[in-house]
Amino acid sequence: MLFKRFLPAIITLTRLQARSFVRAPFANKLTHYLRRAQLIDSIRLALRSNSPDLVSSLVNDRLVDPFIVTRALRSAPSADSAISIVQTLDTSHRFSHSQATLHALATVLAKSQRTDELKTLIGGIRCGTFMNVSVSFMNLMQWYNAIGDLELVVNTWYEYRKTETRVCTESYNIVMNIYAKTGKDFEAVETFKGMIDEGAIPNSRTYTVMIEHLLNSGKLDLAMEVFTILPLMRIKRTSRQYLVLMEGFVGVQRFDEVKTLLNEMRDDGKFPGRAMRVSLQRMQEAGFVKETDEFLREMLPDERIKNVGYGEDGSDDEGEGEGEGENVNFDNGDGNVEGIQLKPWLDPKALANALDEWTPEVVSELEDAKFVWTTRLVCKVLRNLSLPETAWHFFCWVAYQPGYTHDIYAVERMMAILARHGHDELVDRLISKIRKEGMRLPFSTIRLIIEFYGISKKADAALKIFHDDRTLCGPISKFNLMILYSSLLRTLTKCKRNFDAINVLEEMITSGVSPDIQTFSGLMYHFGLQGDIKTVQRLFTMVRQSGVEPDAYMFKVLIQAYCKCERAALAYRVFEDMTNSSLMPDAATKEFLVKSLWKEGKRKEAALVEEKCEEMNDVLPLVLRGHLWTVNSADLTRVYNIYSKSFTTTCG
Repeated sequence: MLFKRFLPAIITLTRLQARSFVRAPFANKLTHYLRRAQLIDSIRLALRSNSPDLVSSLVNDRLVDPFIVTRALRSAPSADSAISIVQTLDTSHRFSHSQATLHALATVLAKSQRTDELKTLIGGIRCGTFMNVSVSFMNLMQWYNAIGDLELVVNTWYEYRKTETRVCTESYNIVMNIYAKTGKDFEAVETFKGMIDEGAIPNSRTYTVMIEHLLNSGKLDLAMEVFTILPLMRIKRTSRQYLVLMEGFVGVQRFDEVKTLLNEMRDDGKFPGRAMRVSLQRMQEAGFVKETDEFLREMLPDERIKNVGYGEDGSDDEGEGEGEGENVNFDNGDGNVEGIQLKPWLDPKALANALDEWTPEVVSELEDAKFVWTTRLVCKVLRNLSLPETAWHFFCWVAYQPGYTHDIYAVERMMAILARHGHDELVDRLISKIRKEGMRLPFSTIRLIIEFYGISKKADAALKIFHDDRTLCGPISKFNLMILYSSLLRTLTKCKRNFDAINVLEEMITSGVSPDIQTFSGLMYHFGLQGDIKTVQRLFTMVRQSGVEPDAYMFKVLIQAYCKCERAALAYRVFEDMTNSSLMPDAATKEFLVKSLWKEGKRKEAALVEEKCEEMNDVLPLVLRGHLWTVNSADLTRVYNIYSKSFTTTCG
């Protein structure tokens, strides 16, 4: 096979001592980035020109390094063209492959279904023939999943589980996904059950896999039911989830549900992706012009994006695998090969890294590059800037660039960065600007700012946002107000503002907003760690008075809190209440309680705990469902039941 022919050459090459590149002296990282972008685009064009000599000339350029090769491989038009790059590099004694380049090649082979070549490459890496290159179990699972090989994915997952006590959530997601795609409904459901029973925390992608599985099985309403539960569990809803649900409802012409999704999408602060455009156009054709017009305007191609030049070639992040490429264009100049024109390559992360040195020279060169700045590109650059000071300088600078005006998406991105790093004075300046301009903030932004103030320990700023600025997102439903109160309480506990936390809790209840069980659990755990047993007991009384039924996870939190405060006798009473409610602790909590009782001389009680657990004639759960501040056992169980019962006929 073609791949096997060039593999030995790669092995020999990687054993050679890599020589230092003779680089042109770049004035700064932005100059280096722009030159790399030009070279990457030239290689991309050459690969599509059927000109091996041109490819060879470019790939052997003295500036070619692993960064350029990695990006060129990822954006190659086919597996064969990617392989041709590697073959060309075989003739160069100046280049040595890195982990990034070989992983990029493996990803291309996997996505192109080149199973044999992929296995050959993996075999070479795993047996150590490549210096300083390795593959993890997650790498293998991702590649085998891209191929669609169920057996390889599952076997690799079993190997992973043998070597690790706990595996990452994404590994469950991959297994769930490939089971769902191969019609193994029961196995997909059982993988989700295993995830929550083993203590892994389902994330947004977990529920994306679940929602798509339900939709592909014709269970649109059940997919929507899962989607509506996610805010209860503080799970971030994704653009992908919105997209597939909208496509489902548009397909059956249930446009009222699409309108609801659009409103919720606006509250969640989601920037509409271009993939959503087709569905919204169909809805507009059905007469829903007003409801879709704003979103469609945001998705239309920017009329400014034509031919804007900075030199020979350009850059764009199109083709990086996320489907989120920005419409940034430059004049192709001499990079136009045989009439072929491509959207130029751009990597927002690499560009952001090049802008970390925000100097007058960098600003001047950035202006000369004449990027066409759009909201999508600005948000991507902001997201990847490592320093908040640089992000602020860039944010202020780009506001004055020709044809660009900040909208709410860019403003909220900047506010989140500032809040996370504690720059509350700058957040206040932006909020004043928002008020003056009559802009409306998404509810999710207000909540995110409050939560980020918990990270930066800015309790007073969080209180100000909550009390003075939450009106900027318009009317807030009772449920969303409960979520907002919960976020504020969590921030106050992170800042150790215990007195303020209790006052806010009382204000919350007095205003008719009942805390959910995970909020109570988070507060009890916090005050337990502080040694404030009276407040913990008071909170538990409030739980009873509010009509909330304590779940096993709340009892676990109480037991742990009391034991850590060396109040094992109180923990034992909680254990009795728990078992009287036909609930049992998990194995770790039971062991912790027994050890605490022994340590405090409560040997009789320790023996009773052991006996009680044995009397239940059941194996204690590995972990209890639930997580502090975010999700309770009832919601996790509810989602599992929806998912499981959806495939009752096939799951048996």
